[in-house]
Amino acid sequence: MPFTVKALLLFVAGGIAGMINSVAGGGTLVSFPALVFSGAPAIEANATNTVALLPGLIGAFWGYRREFASQRAWAWRFGPPSFLGGLLGAILLLRTGEASFRALIPYLILFAAILFTFQPAVSRWLRIEGNALGRSRYGFGAALLFQFCVGIYGGYFGAGMGILMLAALAVLGQSDIHAMNSLRVVLGLLINGVAAIYFVASGSILWMDALLMAGGALVGGYGGAELARKLGARVVRAFVSAAGFAIGIYFLYQ
Repeated sequence: MPFTVKALLLFVAGGIAGMINSVAGGGTLVSFPALVFSGAPAIEANATNTVALLPGLIGAFWGYRREFASQRAWAWRFGPPSFLGGLLGAILLLRTGEASFRALIPYLILFAAILFTFQPAVSRWLRIEGNALGRSRYGFGAALLFQFCVGIYGGYFGAGMGILMLAALAVLGQSDIHAMNSLRVVLGLLINGVAAIYFVASGSILWMDALLMAGGALVGGYGGAELARKLGARVVRAFVSAAGFAIGIYFLYQ
């Protein structure tokens, strides 16, 4: 692929991902496939995507800094399993062979697309199951274990992990969506941050690709948020769902 075409693809994909993440989440369903389409090896594409979208999470944390004040105690509780899970997921990714990971790509994307599309139903199901568990003496320990598993998934691939975290927080009795989002962003920063550090230390980042996509994500997250608000969350979510299923099916038959 010519460099000019590749640069435009990654910048635009990063911009779309930044816009989607600012409104509905799920930008990885666009940014990761764009890296693969540009010719990046699948594992390096996944690692590069983690680093490229990290500035967007930092910006989101700054936007939620006031709401986070009420979540500090929860962050201390869920921080360690998030950090350890993210590190383990990153290690597992780099120990997965390229062919094996490519075989997993369509299923990871389709799983994330299902989570994203059916978020309300998934959240209700987790809440029902979690409420029964939460009344037991083991409820909090189960929540920590669940967050550890979310961390592993986040470090390994990560698309849709925010949906799982929000559902788990609702199970634990939280109802303020802005406060919940602030905690989700912080835990996501821990998961993706430790994974990004491990990927950088392992030499798995395609830096030119990461910079192009990060630049697009910053522009999309800042300038595209207003456009996304005008379109409405429903339109954005419909676009992400359709793109996720289409891309997943495309990779399934490659």
